[in-house]
Amino acid sequence: MQRIKIALLQIAPVGSLQGNLEKGLAACREAKKRGAEIALFPEMWSNGYRIYDRPVPDWQAEAIPADGAFVGAFGRLARELELAVGITLLEKFSPAPRNTMILFDRFGREVLRYAKVHTCDFDVERNLTAGEDFSVAALDTACGSVQVGAMICYDREFPESARILMLKGAELILVPNACPMEINRLSQLRARAYENMTAIATCNYPIGVPDCNGGSSLFDGVAYLPHLAGSRDTCILQAKEEEGIYIAELDLQQLRRYRETEVHGNAYRRPQKYGLLTDTTVRAPFVRKDRRA
Repeated sequence: MQRIKIALLQIAPVGSLQGNLEKGLAACREAKKRGAEIALFPEMWSNGYRIYDRPVPDWQAEAIPADGAFVGAFGRLARELELAVGITLLEKFSPAPRNTMILFDRFGREVLRYAKVHTCDFDVERNLTAGEDFSVAALDTACGSVQVGAMICYDREFPESARILMLKGAELILVPNACPMEINRLSQLRARAYENMTAIATCNYPIGVPDCNGGSSLFDGVAYLPHLAGSRDTCILQAKEEEGIYIAELDLQQLRRYRETEVHGNAYRRPQKYGLLTDTTVRAPFVRKDRRA
């Protein structure tokens, strides 16, 4: 059986880079003790996503290099524990910082670096540099190689994010998050998993962190099984509001069998009909005037 345990580190930041480093390393150690093979942090763990209600230069000054000591400590721990780690940070970048996730494999090798493409430009995230692309990487695990991609928070709101990752071969999408996980956002994650036959693991901050309420989740994307008369609930785990390390188990073998036979994902798409999606001259009548091109 190919089952992968994913630790959703639904933990609260402590107010400093050093404090978050120490708490994050301890959380990874605990996740390994509980059998996890992948540990995922909430969005922008290096500074706890503390970018609201503060002067922009203050939080921009908290940006750290992707190849610096903070990130490097998690790479070394990944190798020590033989645990894949998805660490998140406010990355020092020009002309402005990026909202980034770096995935280390169990050998401590960086296999994926993703910067948030859909920055929340209607708010303070307009002061970030947006990422350029969605990437998928082969992650070596005890169950073999798994094709992993990433989205960050608001990326979830755009079907194209997960669709591109699916087309690039993603089996599992990791989603660091920092916002209220209410029914509509959870429904988006469920839909992205269902329509792409892709597992989606999301890690949020717990209740008590401003504008967050826990609810970290894993949707496995498998809606139908041969022995069931109807569809099944694709939600494998939805965490409570409270701080904690939540372990979700993904049946990778089941997902792969399902993708070989079902009708979603890329099975019956008609991309020649979708040209309007990439026509940048088209404007829907309800789109905000400050929208990016």
